Amino acid sequence: MGIYHYLVLSFILFAIGMVGVMVRRSVILMLISIEILFNSINLTAVAFNRFLYPEEVTGQVFVIFIMTVAAAEAAVGLAIVMSVYKNFKNLEIGGLHTLKN
Repeated sequence: MGIYHYLVLSFILFAIGMVGVMVRRSVILMLISIEILFNSINLTAVAFNRFLYPEEVTGQVFVIFIMTVAAAEAAVGLAIVMSVYKNFKNLEIGGLHTLKN
């Protein structure tokens, strides 16, 4: 199994994540789609590291850094979602237009 297979899988994950961000109206589903995007980036980094520089661990270190950022993003995003739901009783993007006022 070569790098091509990993890159195709990563592209498919990235496409699923982008479609999820653009099509979904629920904030929770958008956060899940963003996490799928991060995972596709992680897969690409590990695949390139494994096949181009197998003796180095820079790809794995980069993935750990991305996972840390993704965990922080998920925590902040869920806190915002909980606050919005508490105040507006709605998690749909279209229903949050009152935040402009």
